[in-house]
Amino acid sequence: MFTGIVEIIGTVSALESQDDSSSGGGGTSLTISNASEILGDGHLGDSISINGTCLTITEFDKASFKVGVAPETLRRTNLGSLKQGSDVNLERAVSASTRMGGHFVQGHVDTIASIVSVTPDGNALTFRLQPRDRSVLRYVVEKGYVTLDGASLTITKVDDVAGWFEVMLIAYTQERVVMAAKETGEDVNIEVDMVGKYVEKSVAAYFSGLEGQGVPILEKVLSRMLSERKPTAG
Repeated sequence: MFTGIVEIIGTVSALESQDDSSSGGGGTSLTISNASEILGDGHLGDSISINGTCLTITEFDKASFKVGVAPETLRRTNLGSLKQGSDVNLERAVSASTRMGGHFVQGHVDTIASIVSVTPDGNALTFRLQPRDRSVLRYVVEKGYVTLDGASLTITKVDDVAGWFEVMLIAYTQERVVMAAKETGEDVNIEVDMVGKYVEKSVAAYFSGLEGQGVPILEKVLSRMLSERKPTAG
């Protein structure tokens, strides 16, 4: 679990498509350097967020660490497009003393989005993004949360028909996340607010229990609500 408050920006020092070392596991591995600030309390097996993707540390020293990247992760995220020298957002998993300054972030990327436009607004930047999988837009609401490349941001505008949404980066955030340096056409990882998914599933389960009863769903819901509000005798 993470907060979406990026701790530091690290640098990709290696991306190996076939790493047969014990820490590479015979698959793709990613090595991140310039990370000494967050490795002082590190352990093998720790979870760490790289551009919003929860991965496991398989090797580390004082300034760098390695993670394995599964095929599903490469398909779902933008990690496969990284190269030596790329900057990445880093955040350690939450601890009992972590302040929840952002929102609950799992590090499970839903899809990627392309940057449609970047528009200056005073000293801020407004990013318009179009998700590859537009079905995630049902969880994207104005003034709600979204995680972009691991950074917790507030949604400022949504157009479900055109298939895009916007966020704004203030000057302070621009200096601390990799997205600020990205341009039109580049991709970002998206994780929508998981609370919306739980609500959707609960509501769907509730309504599915009313189907096939010969009564319109809305009428059934209202009837149940009224019956629950009736005062009990006694």
